[in-house]
Amino acid sequence: MGFFDKFTKSFEDKVNEALDQIRGMGLGVTGLGAMVEGKVVKLTGEAADMQAKAKVMEVFNRLVDTENTFNMLTIPAPEPAAPVAEEVVDAPTEQLYEVVSGDTLGGISKKFYGNAGKYMKIFEANRDILDDPNLIKVGQKLRIPE
Repeated sequence: MGFFDKFTKSFEDKVNEALDQIRGMGLGVTGLGAMVEGKVVKLTGEAADMQAKAKVMEVFNRLVDTENTFNMLTIPAPEPAAPVAEEVVDAPTEQLYEVVSGDTLGGISKKFYGNAGKYMKIFEANRDILDDPNLIKVGQKLRIPE
């Protein structure tokens, strides 16, 4: 290649040389090509991701002086995830307990869990009818989760 070759190369030759250089960069781009209309270039092909797509555009614009460059590289849609077999899980079982005179959540917890300190588990399971763990009423039916 002589000194004057860079001045005598056609615009399309410059585009093709740039594409060859980009193909050799291992950016994860397949089918890289260009449609040239005057000094407007439309880059085509498929990029592995947005980063590769942007890198192709950056390098191409550094190598070739165009009036405009359109990055028409596509990015493949991600493969749908393989369906996961649904595991059959037994729904948590719970018992109902009717509050009697003298009951406290701590006392009920002690009956069902052997530990009065687990009263908040009962309270949380019954937030729809209880506003305060210290205020339960005779006759209320409380859910007792496992």
